[in-house]
Amino acid sequence: MSVESTSAAGTFPAGSGRRAETPVPTQGNTASAQAGADPAARAQSNTASAQAGIVPAFADPAALGLGAFAMTTFVLSAINAGLIPKADEPVVLGLALFYGGIAQFGAGIWEFANRNVFGATAFCSYGAFWLSFWFLSQFTAANLPAADAGKAVGLYLLGWAIFTAYMTIASWRVSMGVFAVFVFLTLTFIALFIGAFTAASGLTMLGGWLGIITALIAWYCSLAVVANSTFKRTVLSVGRR
Repeated sequence: MSVESTSAAGTFPAGSGRRAETPVPTQGNTASAQAGADPAARAQSNTASAQAGIVPAFADPAALGLGAFAMTTFVLSAINAGLIPKADEPVVLGLALFYGGIAQFGAGIWEFANRNVFGATAFCSYGAFWLSFWFLSQFTAANLPAADAGKAVGLYLLGWAIFTAYMTIASWRVSMGVFAVFVFLTLTFIALFIGAFTAASGLTMLGGWLGIITALIAWYCSLAVVANSTFKRTVLSVGRR
């Protein structure tokens, strides 16, 4: 039997998820009662009880991670979908570096502190994805041989499709909202890598539309974390598992 704790983003196994918000009665509390009128014993037991009941000071970083992922994905996907000209793609580079990259990677580090293996792996990985996308666009894409550039980018996207596909399996345990994000993100990467390999602009455009859907779902999940945490109740459901 596994013990679970919940957050606005979903449900996480205790071995790899959130720490319990409410400390359970500790042995120190029992010792304090037994100490009775002995001031020294009572003081010692109270200190032990306070130390055992410390709750980590980290807020849920999922709102930041999901929001950073959603905005950067939305802007790039709008370009891939043909909603704005391809020549405007550099507009996404600042987002890829600072928001989708650094901010999301930071959210992943906080997830490690919260003992959430899934959140830490996802946010750090996709934060690194956006950082690598920024580096690829700025420094290495121009040096790829023109004849093979599509295959090189396709291989890059294929690797991320594989990673996203196996993370989708684990996301089923988190919440239906997060699971939906990963399903559509997997489809997005598949469409984009096939489009890059085959130079099929229609598949790249399809990947753009799938990316927009992915971003909208991720934004909803981010809003749910913020709203549910702020109002101290379930305002927006993400379909906890």
